[in-house]
Amino acid sequence: MSDRHAFMWSGGKDSALALGRAFRSGIVVDRLLSFYDSATRRVRFHATRVEMLEAQAAAIGIELHAIPTTWPEMEASLRQQLSSLREEGFSGVVFGDIHLADVRAWYEDRVIAAGLKHVELIWGEAPQSLLDEFVASGGRAVVTCVELAKLDESWLASVIDERFASEIAKTGIDACGENGEYHSFAFAGPVFKRPVSWAAGERRLDSGFAQLDLTEGA
Repeated sequence: MSDRHAFMWSGGKDSALALGRAFRSGIVVDRLLSFYDSATRRVRFHATRVEMLEAQAAAIGIELHAIPTTWPEMEASLRQQLSSLREEGFSGVVFGDIHLADVRAWYEDRVIAAGLKHVELIWGEAPQSLLDEFVASGGRAVVTCVELAKLDESWLASVIDERFASEIAKTGIDACGENGEYHSFAFAGPVFKRPVSWAAGERRLDSGFAQLDLTEGA
């Protein structure tokens, strides 16, 4: 079997950081794998439209497989994709999880059952250190979703940079938003051959979350 890997791509800063580590460690990643809600055409939680994921993939230079699904169908969709990866000769799947053990276990069980390696590159590290590493590397992202019980709507559209890293540390939440406090869209940094242009669109409220729609910029 080859040493080709797929990468479970959310479009956020943690994905971008983990992908950068994969590149530096010599892991061959030649497919980005993303699941999005078939009704809204947006990534669950991140609220990122599939077209923006496509723009990211083009700027990175790696093929994107974006799979429409519903939440009840997610497991079946994932198993089908993992089976296809195995048949195509992929050896593993890379993730950017940090410390949610239940989320990791859910994916890891299914990846291993498909005969693939489950690879975590930022697991167990301090969130503030990971955020600082992302920013110091030149990584930039924009906040696309906040949980209103933990952050107010004013954080939407904030660019994740040195100032953001300093300000988020003062809030007392997980610095990377690993508990769902916020989600982001990465648009610049070492994994991108060129920055991804974006523009802030409409804002909306959904079940206790405030979300920002992004469109492709000029």
